[in-house]
Amino acid sequence: MTEPEQPRTRRAARPEPAGFAAWVRRHPVALTATGLSLAFVMLAAVALGVGIAVGDERASAAVAVEREPEPEPEPEPEPEPDPRPVPDELVPPSPLRTCTIATQAADPRLGQFQAHVIDISTGDTLFDRDGAVAQPAASNMKVLTAAAALAALGPDYRLTTRVVAGEEPGTVVLIGGGDVTLSALPPGQESFYPGAPKLADLAAQTVHAFAAANPEEPAITRVLLDTSYFPDDDRWDSSWDRSLQTIGYASEVTALQVDADRANARAQESPRSTDPVGRAGQAFAQALAAAGNPGGAPAVERGAAGAGAQLAAVQSQPMAQLMERMVLDSDNSLADAIGRVISRHYGLGGTAASLTPAFIQALTPYGIPTDGLVVRDASGLSNLNQIPPVYLAQLFTVIERSPDLQIITRSLPVAGQSGTLRTRFGGANAVAAGQVTAKTGWIDNVFTLSGLMTASDGARIAFSLYALGPVSFSARDALDTVTAAIYGCGDNLANI
Repeated sequence: MTEPEQPRTRRAARPEPAGFAAWVRRHPVALTATGLSLAFVMLAAVALGVGIAVGDERASAAVAVEREPEPEPEPEPEPEPDPRPVPDELVPPSPLRTCTIATQAADPRLGQFQAHVIDISTGDTLFDRDGAVAQPAASNMKVLTAAAALAALGPDYRLTTRVVAGEEPGTVVLIGGGDVTLSALPPGQESFYPGAPKLADLAAQTVHAFAAANPEEPAITRVLLDTSYFPDDDRWDSSWDRSLQTIGYASEVTALQVDADRANARAQESPRSTDPVGRAGQAFAQALAAAGNPGGAPAVERGAAGAGAQLAAVQSQPMAQLMERMVLDSDNSLADAIGRVISRHYGLGGTAASLTPAFIQALTPYGIPTDGLVVRDASGLSNLNQIPPVYLAQLFTVIERSPDLQIITRSLPVAGQSGTLRTRFGGANAVAAGQVTAKTGWIDNVFTLSGLMTASDGARIAFSLYALGPVSFSARDALDTVTAAIYGCGDNLANI
């Protein structure tokens, strides 16, 4: 068992201290912890102060030792780039065109098809198929001849046929001036060229003037024919088929002939002779007799004019009227004569070989590049002419814009109404009848159509179309179909 505790002896109680001292006595542990914390804080503050002081001293020492770096030179300012060129006027975007003639242009009747189509108001190319490739232009060549004649000669120029006194007694010299319209028909009768000058008038003047100059011997006994205005050895191009002469499409190119050497002076197509100069000479001799020459019809031979005085002269209609006939009826003899006159105007001799430089000189003022143009003849009969469709389309654009060239526009055949287009543009193509004015062209394996139109939307359009061989006459209808399709598309024509 556990022993019991011994009892303790009691002491007398001491009084408790009051205030802070009492609190300390009651909380010794808290006081100790607080004191330690305060001590730690004080030590940390002292250490931080010492560190800052030391750091400042080290920093000051570093500043004292290191040299301040020298400033780098400021870089030179880069030159400002040249401003990008800005057009004076903003070019409007080309319109999106959606109307296609691809099907019509692919017609096999067209053979090798070439074309160029221009919106005249904007100058935009609406359609092109190898338009820059030069090819024979057939009778579209006559448009170039007309434009060259207007530039070189002017619309009022006239061709003159003269008679001068010969060096021998009783002799006169008939001098050809390239006027194929001079007519052998008697007064009061009109040839294929209405208003053309007459041999009868020339003969009457000659008889009267010769008699006045030779009252003692008034009879004309001999006529010399001077044809030197065009070279006699350059009358027929080697690329022409002689059947064109016998069928009646063209005469030899001579400075003297009557009625373009037609057997029937009133017919457009009439067989031509192999001696147009001789025929003209004989017709003049007969006209002298009819005019009262005391010696009747004189002898006729070739010769050259001397320094004799002029006895008589007749002139053609103005060039503007000659061009109208040439273009509207596609007159080959008239075209080739005008081409040689253009050559003579520039002092190039009136030869076929001179036509290219003569035409380039005449056409250059129109501002269309003439590079690659080859002019073998002025009528388009030769397959050696080289005229690209783009040139004709651009030339028609110039024609449309120039008041001085409206003579050509008025001379063009009208689809379904006049000239060589009178019987064309029928059936479905009749939609373009009356709205297309264009020059037709045809030689073996070449069919062409170039001109102007007012399209269905009112746009004025210049165009040139070539169908190249092997092709047949059906190519003409195919060209009309393409033209009617262009008419339908107008300014919406897409180059696809």
